[in-house]
Amino acid sequence: MLVIAYIGPGAGIAFLGSFLLLLMALVLALVSALTWPFRFLLLWLRRWRRGIKGKVRRVVVVGLDGLDPQRVRKLIAQGRMPNFQQLAETGTLTELATTLPPISPVAWSTFMTGVNPGKHNIFDFLNRDLRTYLPELSSARVTGGSGWNWLAALGLAAGPVRLLRKSQPFWKILGDYGVFSTILRVPITFPPERFHGLSLSAMCTPDLRGTQGSYTLYSTNAADCADAIGGLRIQVTREANRIRSRLGGPPNLPGKLPADLEVPFTLDLDPDGRGGELSICGERVRLKLHEYSPWMRLTFKAGLFTSVRGICRFRIEQISPDVRVYVTPVNLDPERPALPISHPLYYSIYLAKLHDSFATLGLAEDTWALNTGAIDEDAFLEQAYSIHAEREAMFFEALRRTTRGLCACVFDASDRIQHMFYRFVTPDHPCRPTADEARHAAVINQMYERMDELVGRVRKAIDPQTVLLVLSDHGFCDFSRGVHLNAWLRDEGYLVLESGAAGGEYLAGVDWSRTRAYAFGLAGLYLNQAGRESRGIVAPGAAADMLRAEIAAKLRRLGDPARSGRAAIKEVYDAQKAYSGPYAANGPDLVVGYHPGYRASWETAVGRTEGPVLSDNLRRWSGDHCVDPSVVPGVLLCNRKLSDSSCSIADLAPTILDLFGVEAPGYMDGKVIKMQ
Repeated sequence: MLVIAYIGPGAGIAFLGSFLLLLMALVLALVSALTWPFRFLLLWLRRWRRGIKGKVRRVVVVGLDGLDPQRVRKLIAQGRMPNFQQLAETGTLTELATTLPPISPVAWSTFMTGVNPGKHNIFDFLNRDLRTYLPELSSARVTGGSGWNWLAALGLAAGPVRLLRKSQPFWKILGDYGVFSTILRVPITFPPERFHGLSLSAMCTPDLRGTQGSYTLYSTNAADCADAIGGLRIQVTREANRIRSRLGGPPNLPGKLPADLEVPFTLDLDPDGRGGELSICGERVRLKLHEYSPWMRLTFKAGLFTSVRGICRFRIEQISPDVRVYVTPVNLDPERPALPISHPLYYSIYLAKLHDSFATLGLAEDTWALNTGAIDEDAFLEQAYSIHAEREAMFFEALRRTTRGLCACVFDASDRIQHMFYRFVTPDHPCRPTADEARHAAVINQMYERMDELVGRVRKAIDPQTVLLVLSDHGFCDFSRGVHLNAWLRDEGYLVLESGAAGGEYLAGVDWSRTRAYAFGLAGLYLNQAGRESRGIVAPGAAADMLRAEIAAKLRRLGDPARSGRAAIKEVYDAQKAYSGPYAANGPDLVVGYHPGYRASWETAVGRTEGPVLSDNLRRWSGDHCVDPSVVPGVLLCNRKLSDSSCSIADLAPTILDLFGVEAPGYMDGKVIKMQ
């Protein structure tokens, strides 16, 4: 997964007044209710005319992001995952081949479409703007500032955000044949698409500031506020026992000050240092030290008749000697979302009314706050499992209501916890835990046990005729050393800086008239190709082919002097051979597959050019999967025996279509896995 540091210059987002949005949602809900009998009859007739006869009535998919098959087997052998063990004995447990690269947006896009990245157009979290060389979010794009109007809500006009993932998710195809689906938090579903079913968006859904998640930390200590990586840090003054400040929200209207809309708040601290009382947007709530507040509803007023709604949670991290208050990223309010986050529009409102407010941010677990020390491990775990509990409540309710068709939900805690706690199970990791932190050494295994318990409850909730698929998009491994691809390209003469340039993020200071290759993101390396990049110099055709082969051969020989010359890179893939389809040219020219323990450095991820080629990873984000796909396969469990244990994540879409009697489209790359 990614954090805010990977997302480039923030894109502004257009908002709709909350009252009008709520009115639209109610109208849409009424229209949907009134037309439901006719739509049902139409779908039934369509299914009958096409002669569709499914093999099953229901398929349930439980996605456990990042669950590693090697650790699963180890814990099963220790008797610590009894539900997985029973599934393995009565059904199937096997590895699931992941994508190139094994990155969540790529893998989940392949899961839902059954095609390789050359056909679904997602190659990383980031893509590059060929005109400016600046990175942009690969999955969605802000298309204009005119706002989200009622025509867009009805699907009759383009909204302010456009989905960049191509190809159809298999549940859209199922819907065309009358099969209903409930899709909860499957990555790369923002903005939501229209289909016969319900969906709640996930990965790449922004926060209210238009970022992929930026927290706020208030502190009375100036040193705390010196570095604002990953969020906002604001110095405050303690006046007796009161803290006054403002919480920033969405961008203001163009030309208006302040640049971001804000709401004031006060925090009155208890004299005994045990907590305080928070007042914000007309709400008052008691806060205890080291405990999260409930979701606080915020209203940011942009004008007389225009306001934007958001939600966040507060946590007092420290009261003495300094005051430190952490605030989560300001999520879109599911009851009055400023951007579409569900299909139909009213579905998120229904969920909020049924379950209360919940996290809507795509990367809701605040890994960056832990990475930068804004919160500690205990606060992160509490947050991650709170979000997990929200999702469980939605999923089991959906499971109860979806008696026919498809019900799918992806849970993210398994991925986020491994990212942040892998250093506790890696003895020689550069970010070594202190003696006090060693109590977290069991966190990852405990998380696996918790996922096993979840699967056990799902098994009890379904009937024997339901097909259950439990899968992960990739596995996990250690991330101890970073490979700075731009530094390597610089040292090898492929990337040249302007005279006197000191470097910086997003390829600042690069002399494009002499640069032949560059990198950013987590796996890709790009040629500066003439006729493609705005200032490209590498001739397409034979010259580009030779350069790709030359760079790949040299990278394969890259050794790590600090680790006795150990190879850092397992393979370098030529994208022209690895990908096929109409969008293959939109991806990188070379894809780097790292050995376990290595990954693209933090500097490479944001397009920096300064620094050494190899360096220790000193951050808490200590586990990863952005390596060679052969190293981190996912896991697949099924309550049926599968005829073929050699499975790929691309096989799930055609297989599920086949279970409902729908023939997979010819463009799909995956195969149908037969079940006994």
